[in-house]
Order: sequence, then structure tokens, then C-alpha cells
Amino acid sequence: MAKATKEKLRKVSTATVATCLFKKGLKNQFIQHVKPLKLGKPTMVGEAYTLRYIPAREDLNPITVFRDPEHLQRVAVEECPQGAVMVIDSRQNARAASAGSILVTRLMVKNAEGIVTDGGFRDSAEIANLDFSSYHNRPTAPTNLTLHQAIAINDPIGCGDAAVFPGDIILGDDDGVMVIPAHLADEVADECIQMTMYEEFVIEQVQGGRAVIGLYPMVDESIKAEFEKWKSKRN
Repeated sequence: MAKATKEKLRKVSTATVATCLFKKGLKNQFIQHVKPLKLGKPTMVGEAYTLRYIPAREDLNPITVFRDPEHLQRVAVEECPQGAVMVIDSRQNARAASAGSILVTRLMVKNAEGIVTDGGFRDSAEIANLDFSSYHNRPTAPTNLTLHQAIAINDPIGCGDAAVFPGDIILGDDDGVMVIPAHLADEVADECIQMTMYEEFVIEQVQGGRAVIGLYPMVDESIKAEFEKWKSKRN
């Protein structure tokens, strides 16, 4: 992802991205049932780096497996690239933790962009207070080994009913998380910047008492001329 594209995406919302992708026929790009651990953090934008869990089998997941230097959960944390968002497929099962504060802190120190799971985090209050973007379904205390076995790194996954391919662009804000197909990132960034600008114009007009019919969406050519004039003044 180009730096300019990333900076543009930081200025747009998940809602705007969702509408932009819907116009392109993509209707299932919002990760369902996840929310930020703490509201008000900067918009999260980064390339997806994935970790997939399958249901744990007791004979393969005693607590001693964490001693293995090749345990995939730990390997994923250490190999997650700078600027990436770790996205974890926990099968929408939050009865055991996808990760805890130690692993999330390690990602933060390594300059990852954020972490998303359709399961839950333990130590959630600590994670919420980190200078790091984090999204989950709900807090949970049990260790991941009770329900989850890490089985694959950087494969295509499902997270919250959305398909996530390695390298897809993950954008998160207070509303949740969107998945932007990598090949559409530049196009979506450019279109969303323009959409956001028009939405700002519309908000200004509505706050001034104007009706939305003909204004949102723009179907009146005279309004288009007003918008162009408004843009030129802003610039």
C-alpha cells in the first residue's frame, strides 16, 4: 500500500468505505460483531496479516505447548510486519481468549498497526489503555488453549463473517472494521476522499436547515455547482 493511499484512508470512515464498496458490488466487507476496546483512538489502517484458529483438541493443547518456540500464535506475533494489522479467525468464539496484553503489547512495540479478532481478549482493560488499536467481540478470561489451536499464519481466513486475504487493507474506527480488497485500495481511497468532502458539504447544508431530498444523494445539477464552489473556497 502506497503511503499516500494510507494517509487518505486515515481521513475517511468505515461508513464511507462501506458505501464505496457497496457501489462496486461488495456487500460483505464489514467484520461483524467486533468493536474497539476503547473509543476515540486514531483510525487504524494497515495490511492484513492473518492467524487462524481451529477448535482445540485436548491432547494437542496442554499448557506446555507454549514452551515450543515454533508455536504458531507466538510465531505470528513475532513475524507480524511493521504497519500490519493482525486479524485472527477465532470462529466467532469468545469463550476463550484470542490473545492477552503481553502479546498485544509485543505487537505494539514492534510497530504493528493493530489487532482484530472475532473472539475476545483477556486483560482487556490493559489492552484498551495501550497506544494501540484493538478490536474484539467481548472480554474473556480463559487462555486460548482451552478452545483455540493456532493452525495457520497468513492464509485466507474468515473473521466476523468477512473474508480476509493476506494483504487486504483493514480500516477500523469507532464503528468497527472494514476489509478493503488490496487491488481496490488506491481507487477506494481516492473515491472516499471525494465522498467525505461531499458529506462535509451536506452536513453543513443540513445544519443550515436544508432538506436532504436532491442533496443527498446529489441529483440536482445546481447543487453540484454549489458544491464545486464550496470546494474551491475550502482549497
